[in-house]
Amino acid sequence: MKKIRYAIAGSAGRMGRTLIEAVLKNENATLAAALEHSTSPFLGKDAGELVGSPCGVPVSCDIDAALAHVDCLIDFTRPEATLLHLAACKKLGVSIIIGTTGFSTDGKQAIEAAAQKIPVVFAPNMAVGVNAVFKLLALAAKILDTGYDIEVIESHHRHKVDAPSGTALRMGEVVAQALGQDLSECAIYGRQGHTGERPTTQIGFSAIRGGDIVGDHTVLFAGEGERIEITHKAASRMSYALGALRAGRFLQEKTQGLFDMQDVLGLK
Repeated sequence: MKKIRYAIAGSAGRMGRTLIEAVLKNENATLAAALEHSTSPFLGKDAGELVGSPCGVPVSCDIDAALAHVDCLIDFTRPEATLLHLAACKKLGVSIIIGTTGFSTDGKQAIEAAAQKIPVVFAPNMAVGVNAVFKLLALAAKILDTGYDIEVIESHHRHKVDAPSGTALRMGEVVAQALGQDLSECAIYGRQGHTGERPTTQIGFSAIRGGDIVGDHTVLFAGEGERIEITHKAASRMSYALGALRAGRFLQEKTQGLFDMQDVLGLK
């Protein structure tokens, strides 16, 4: 099997380092480039040294040069950076895996437009287990379609900048779609004061931020006399990285198109 040449965006960050570690340990992958912003103190350093395994690939801020000899870019940074990387991938014909969350409507439209030219995997959570949970939630929502109140509770580390998480929102979307609802019309994000009685069609979201929590997500179906909870807990970021590499293998057979992890895992 041909080794896939990866570029990692945000290579000095927490997720970037995990991705580098995953690529260096994978016999079917090779680290071809590592990107950081122009003021990063890690520019010019060996990207492998960030995870204790020197590999001879320098950290760079030159996007075009970095992407000149890669098959796929993996990006778990922030929307503004990801959109810059996306434009470069589109120009150079490089596939991209996007795990970044918090995009505006315009940002999502830019991703859709790029996917008409290059293959893109765009998913709020790359972990295989989380995507199995999405399928379980759709089934549970169809079974528990009446008499159950639905709440989505998520917890992340103190450094996460968007809330609710992209994964929590996707969970809400999956449940709403299974119930024939529009999440934008039935979601409520936190409660305070005299809220009145809970509407039966409401899907509530609660976000916890603290410490070094990698990512916990629970969807609660609360009925009369019983509660059903479907939970995923991430113990490390490696689950996201391994899912991204699986997405990279999936994209090698594609020339264009917008995909998510349900496509990658054959769950649709």
